[in-house]
Amino acid sequence: MAEYHLETPFSEEEIRKLRIGDTVYVSGKAFTCRSRLHRWIFDEEHILQEEALKRDLLIHVGPIVLAGENDPEWNLVSFMPTSSIRFEKWGARSVRAWGLRMIIGKTTMGEKTMEAMREAGCVHVSPQSVSPNLWHDSIRITGVDNLSDLGSIEATWYMDLTELGPFVVDMDTEGNNLYRNHEAEVDRRRAAALAKLGIPEDFEYTKLY
Repeated sequence: MAEYHLETPFSEEEIRKLRIGDTVYVSGKAFTCRSRLHRWIFDEEHILQEEALKRDLLIHVGPIVLAGENDPEWNLVSFMPTSSIRFEKWGARSVRAWGLRMIIGKTTMGEKTMEAMREAGCVHVSPQSVSPNLWHDSIRITGVDNLSDLGSIEATWYMDLTELGPFVVDMDTEGNNLYRNHEAEVDRRRAAALAKLGIPEDFEYTKLY
């Protein structure tokens, strides 16, 4: 397992070097997207702005952002990536249509997105035991689109990042999935524990009602 400090725009070569379990810090330009924007673009056939399409780093997050008093700049209040599996319906299409090289989000994504990542050269990374309050100095909000149509949480926020991380690579371009591997290991150890305790594998948990 290795540690990488990457800057956007990413090259396909450096992304294909990453393997599950690697640690990543990222700098450069990113944009955000949640379920409403996915639906807005892919189901309702609106166009994603050119500014977003210039960026190959997508963050599944709905940041809380405020305009300061007498301050034209946006102020980041709260930031924590949300669960990416919620967006699996649109995952493969977003990777291909938006030219993504990296997605930041919690948990994992499904097989269709995995296949698109393998073809296109894209990875998924998850936060690695970090409090979001420690990230404020690494994120600068530079603009927003779709604010009036989608609301502040679901809007397309543009960010400049400086050494944001650490993140762990949980889906790489070889089709490996860190969470799937963990699940297999948990199942193996669970079977061994049940056998050691003399508990049948088909046991049922106690029902209180």
